[in-house]
Amino acid sequence: MQILDGRKLAKEIREELALEVQDITRDGGRAPHLAAILVGDNPASQAYVRNKVRSCEKVGFESTLIKRGEETSEEEILKIVEELNQNPAIDGFIVQLPLPDHIDEDKITLAIDPAKDVDGFHPVNFGRMAQGLPCYVPATPFGITEMLRRYKINTSGMEVVVIGRSNIVGTPMSILLSRKDNPGNATVTLCHSRTKDLKAHTLQADMIVAAIGRPNYVTADMVKEGVVIIDVGINRVDDPNAKRGYRLVGDVDFEGLKEKASYITPVPGGVGQLTVVSLLMNTLKARRKEVYK
Repeated sequence: MQILDGRKLAKEIREELALEVQDITRDGGRAPHLAAILVGDNPASQAYVRNKVRSCEKVGFESTLIKRGEETSEEEILKIVEELNQNPAIDGFIVQLPLPDHIDEDKITLAIDPAKDVDGFHPVNFGRMAQGLPCYVPATPFGITEMLRRYKINTSGMEVVVIGRSNIVGTPMSILLSRKDNPGNATVTLCHSRTKDLKAHTLQADMIVAAIGRPNYVTADMVKEGVVIIDVGINRVDDPNAKRGYRLVGDVDFEGLKEKASYITPVPGGVGQLTVVSLLMNTLKARRKEVYK
């Protein structure tokens, strides 16, 4: 069994990005610039955005954080989005989700210029991804494929089960792994909450991508020997012995599965570490106009 070390990989990629920024700025070029819109006081969203801003600083990116209160109108957010769309000094930007209930998230996403949609959520980027065209891939799937590539895990011909069908992880992951690419060329089954007899599917899988949001949901009796486990879940479970009264676990039972898996991602320290660096990689692409000329 080999641990797929997201922390180590993220550090390597940040070092590579920092060198790329040095190359850009050495001759007077402008460093890549990422902006983030944060609406409300959701503690998790605040933590995610702080992490993104710190990551920008580490690699030499410029960053702008635009904070607005919970009561901010949809119209005002749309106005901010349009200003960022038109600002040539901003290469890419994100709108941190979730938004307050009175704001239509789909409406906001559709208002973002696809050329600056470094989160990869706009239907234009999603459609380009599905057709194998240059695009911004959503950060978590991008991070997973980068991990598979760098660890030289050959997915060609694999039977892959993706558990979870969200537009952020599950659905794009199923598309990416089935494309003619590397990683890719796998036979993918997309399972979800309505799947009958999930275990029958997972027992056939050479690789499982678990993104269902249920702690320790995939257990050892559900997988075969030598399976590759990509655990996307980050769940809090109560633990009176832990310093904070809880601990983080994934969607798979790590302790039960680690002896059966050939490769496995830990939680924490696995896929989550690559999500932010993938966002930075998309921002660098935007700065270089690699996707949209």
